[in-house]
Amino acid sequence: MFVGSEDSKIRKCRDALTDAFEGFSDMEINYDERSHLHDEFTQMTVFLQEVAAVQGSFWKAFTSAAAKLKRTIEHLKKAQDCIPPCGVQEAARRFHCWGCFSTICDLPLDCPVQDMLVNRGDQALFSCIVAFQLPESEVTYSWKYAGGGVRTQDVSYFRDLPGSHGYLARIRPVQPRHSGTFSCVILHDQRPLARLYFYLNVTGPPPPEETELQVTFREVMRWTPREAEMIQPWRPSLGELLTRPQALTPGNLLLLAAAAALGSASVTVLVWLLIRWYLSGN
Repeated sequence: MFVGSEDSKIRKCRDALTDAFEGFSDMEINYDERSHLHDEFTQMTVFLQEVAAVQGSFWKAFTSAAAKLKRTIEHLKKAQDCIPPCGVQEAARRFHCWGCFSTICDLPLDCPVQDMLVNRGDQALFSCIVAFQLPESEVTYSWKYAGGGVRTQDVSYFRDLPGSHGYLARIRPVQPRHSGTFSCVILHDQRPLARLYFYLNVTGPPPPEETELQVTFREVMRWTPREAEMIQPWRPSLGELLTRPQALTPGNLLLLAAAAALGSASVTVLVWLLIRWYLSGN
């Protein structure tokens, strides 16, 4: 705006502009409102140029332009406060006007471990929810597990749980083998925003119904039958074959004919032997 030689009038005009906008340089605004503020500042510059063209001077327009810009900044959407204890909170990012840079909450990515004490046989419910505002889209969840009853935040201990993708995870019924640390990673466009940890401690005796089942199982394993039971095929007697029509199957009829032929042959042989014995005696 001030281009050319540094004469006294230009210096006075620059000083007047600086005085009118005093206090704006150290102002912080919501990072997402930068474009809105830029548009307002551009309109203010055009307004000052129009006033200077009409009145021949910027001096009288500085105060009204500064007041209008201040009202605009006051109506900008405020940046949210940082919500501890963890997380990359984009909604709290601030833009610093004096240095044209932004800052975000100085908080760790890893959240403290939440201890969960659950009785054996009950349900364990993990809720991957944070107190700060998440982006409206492209938010995904990734679950991991460190087994063996270990309580840790060391990512090298964890393995992926590919079946879990939402912000809720459940185990039912809980067993001692489930003891360990579960981790949920919240991501926005593949960039992690927070890592939550849940340490599951399974306690208590097995439920009564499980105890009764185990006792029954042990009794069955100790039981030995006195005589081995075998499923035997039904072999009807000759009387059953003759008196029960349903027993005269094609196979049984064949057996009956064979038995009759064998009986007839046996009688013939016996009679022939008796005749030979009688003739040899005479």
